[in-house]
Amino acid sequence: MLSRAKPAVGGDGPPTDKRKKKGRKVPKLEELLAQRDFTGAITLLEEYESATKEENCNPEVWVNLACTYFFLGMYKQAEAAGLKAPKSRLQNRLLFHLAHKFNDEKKLMNFHQNLQDITEDQLSLASIHYMRSHYQEAIDIYKRILLDNREYLALNVYVALCYYKLDYYDVSQEVLAVYLQQIPDSTIALNLKACNHFRLYNGKAAEAELKSLMDSASSSFEFAKELIRHNLVVFRGGEGALQVLPPLVDVIPEARLNLVIYYLRQDDVQEAYNLIKDLEPTTPQEYILKGVVNAALGQEMGSRDHMKIAQQFFQLVGGSASECDTIPGRQCMASCFFLLKQFDDVLIYLNSFKSYFYNDDIFNFNYAQAKAATGNTSEAEEVFLLIQSEKLKNDYIYLSWLARCYIMNKKPRLAWELYLKMETSGESFSLLQLIANDCYKMGQFYYSAKAFDVLERLDPNPEYWEGKRGACVGIFQMILAGREPKETLREVLHLLRSTGNTQVEYIIRVMRKWAKENRVPV
Repeated sequence: MLSRAKPAVGGDGPPTDKRKKKGRKVPKLEELLAQRDFTGAITLLEEYESATKEENCNPEVWVNLACTYFFLGMYKQAEAAGLKAPKSRLQNRLLFHLAHKFNDEKKLMNFHQNLQDITEDQLSLASIHYMRSHYQEAIDIYKRILLDNREYLALNVYVALCYYKLDYYDVSQEVLAVYLQQIPDSTIALNLKACNHFRLYNGKAAEAELKSLMDSASSSFEFAKELIRHNLVVFRGGEGALQVLPPLVDVIPEARLNLVIYYLRQDDVQEAYNLIKDLEPTTPQEYILKGVVNAALGQEMGSRDHMKIAQQFFQLVGGSASECDTIPGRQCMASCFFLLKQFDDVLIYLNSFKSYFYNDDIFNFNYAQAKAATGNTSEAEEVFLLIQSEKLKNDYIYLSWLARCYIMNKKPRLAWELYLKMETSGESFSLLQLIANDCYKMGQFYYSAKAFDVLERLDPNPEYWEGKRGACVGIFQMILAGREPKETLREVLHLLRSTGNTQVEYIIRVMRKWAKENRVPV
């Protein structure tokens, strides 16, 4: 509830409440708040608002009205009402939270200084710590309060939430169990349990935990239904994302991030960028995702500016004290150095958490590239071949790096077979160029000549003839030195005859003369 960035209902004013029908008992404010029926509460409070101009009206109505607006996500109205209330501890806590919502650091610090060492104020401070990703600080406050107030069972849920955010999912489960023993039908606790199962096991296990929640959620808990619908999309790998997530953007903070992830997985980088470009990141997850989107867009558009922004975001997270020793923090530093093409540094970070990602295709894809870029093509080849994803295996980056590894590892035939499996395109032409030039450098002249021959047929560039000529002469030299079978000469002559260059007749004549003298059939 505290994480809302906009109201779940229209922000202009509350909808008409059906309780006004004749014959219905008007509930008390405390009852509505206890039931989380904030729309009903605000209808009641607005009746009081009209009475504030009358004499002898209780001024406390303003802070109650402000709190109700706040829980509805109507923050401007909450601030306006709150400022009309008399000074009190509750008013200070409310304005403290509103300062956080409005990103007003100066006001936040002023209201922070007014907090006292009383339970309500400390709980308010802990919630701000949580929303600012200071999870350990929040845990310390909750545990200190729990020491003197064991009956405050709900604090166990808050502690469990903090451990979840710190990636200690098993610890989160243990703390959560204390609460669920007493309150087994808690919406928030059961949802958190499902999220822990998602992290510890898989989406199916998480969805099973949510089933009881879906069966029991009442109409008064509309926010729980939103949460369940959102989380089911995540647990099901993005299924139904476009139907469920857009209306929940900013109602549930993670909805925007998960919708961005969905677009990235669909290769719709521009849509992902449109959704995140105006987001001012405040959490590590937001910085990381904004970095990933900028990196993807930079690669797609060839934009150095986007690549630089991505590199800076990754460095910011990876270099922060809170994230530097976490896996996401180290992934960020690896990504930062990857964009800077400092692959020795990339490997330092990737090796530090390699054991957690043995069967992860994305990790292996990046790890193999870094290995190949630092010259360790033998290990790079092994890692490339671990990749199972057909999408990655058809990516030109994968094909070109694997071809290069094959050539460097003296397996040019396998590189040539990669080309033969490709359809004719700009990428297949680029792979031909790579095979032609890399094989030439490695003295693998037979496949270099074959590649230059195809290039020459596709594009009558004199450079391709020069490459083919050099490669054919190289093969001839290897035949003379006994390092290539004499029978290969027949195919060399066939490659040379397909060229219209005037130099070719002289080269063919020399080769045929040698073949005749050495009784080699051509």
